[in-house]
Amino acid sequence: MYRLEEETEADWWEVEALYDLCFAPGRTALSSYRLRDGVPMVRELCHVLRDDEGTLAAVIRYWPILVGGRKVLLLGPVAVHPTRQGEGLGGMLMHESLAEAARLGWERVLLVGDQPYYRRFGFRKLESVEMPPPTNPDRVLGLSLRPGAWDGVTGLVTRAAPAED
Repeated sequence: MYRLEEETEADWWEVEALYDLCFAPGRTALSSYRLRDGVPMVRELCHVLRDDEGTLAAVIRYWPILVGGRKVLLLGPVAVHPTRQGEGLGGMLMHESLAEAARLGWERVLLVGDQPYYRRFGFRKLESVEMPPPTNPDRVLGLSLRPGAWDGVTGLVTRAAPAED
């Protein structure tokens, strides 16, 4: 059995350690991390999944960004502990958080990832959206949380307003 909870500040180090375990060194140098720098997470969509003993099994985070000046959710990273992969936990986090994003009024989601995996959640390649380099354009994927939400949304992906001090 697993518990789905909103990520708290107390979870930060444990979540970061799971990301370090699941992703290659240098992950924070990627362009998606530069878009997150200084910008608060969308807290109500950032979730941790814990087992009955409280052990962290999986995590997902979201950040606000802009595409051509329009508000978009940046999904990621999502990670499942290597000993828990294959149990459907990543899919569960995706479905739960995307449904919550739609309920909260978000219209569109962007991620950088493998289309064969994310296609099952409805993500498609975005032809007219440009992530900062170095990003493979074939990995820039989008999902509409309401019909036509990506129609006419084109251009450069930029940071949302940073947090105020």
